[in-house]
Amino acid sequence: MRIGIDFDNTIACYDGVFHRAAVERGLIEEKLGTDKNTVRNYLREIGKEDDWTELQGYVYGARMDLVAVYEGFLSFVKQARQLDHDLVIISHKTRKPFMGPPYDLHDAARSFLEAQNVVSPEHVPNVFFELTLDEKVARIRSEGCDIFIDDLPELLGHQQFPRQVRGLLFDPADHFPGGVANGVTYEVHPDWKSISQTLLG
Repeated sequence: MRIGIDFDNTIACYDGVFHRAAVERGLIEEKLGTDKNTVRNYLREIGKEDDWTELQGYVYGARMDLVAVYEGFLSFVKQARQLDHDLVIISHKTRKPFMGPPYDLHDAARSFLEAQNVVSPEHVPNVFFELTLDEKVARIRSEGCDIFIDDLPELLGHQQFPRQVRGLLFDPADHFPGGVANGVTYEVHPDWKSISQTLLG
């Protein structure tokens, strides 16, 4: 079985990261709520949309050291490889931020995966960072994935998403109760333990 996995918010967990980075840069007070949407909405409300855009580039490019992998993911990788399943990471993101210093966001993400010992010949040998959602879907098809795990229903519901691929929606924050998004019901999982039990037994 060939299992494709998204990167941002599927492997990489940003809980509290944008809050911490915004406090470091003096954009918010520490007492503000710690989730990403709270930070984003606050900066937009006070007319600092550009600061929010630059903050994203700062996190994804320079502060991946603040980021963790989701609990249970490394165990999933180990178990999947023991069962001889092939793993491939396929994500989409711009190579450079829209604003601020020109960090290489692909290199930063790859370095994060290497530091976590995710990318290696014995674990996940192949990682692809595509520039657009359409290119990501095309890569899922060309890589021959049997399963793809992503946090975005717009990816799993994409018009060109291969129908033969079993899509799993990773939703730890319960953004899509019942697995329903845009009127479509998905196979939804709240954590990597659930995914492991479903796919690996």
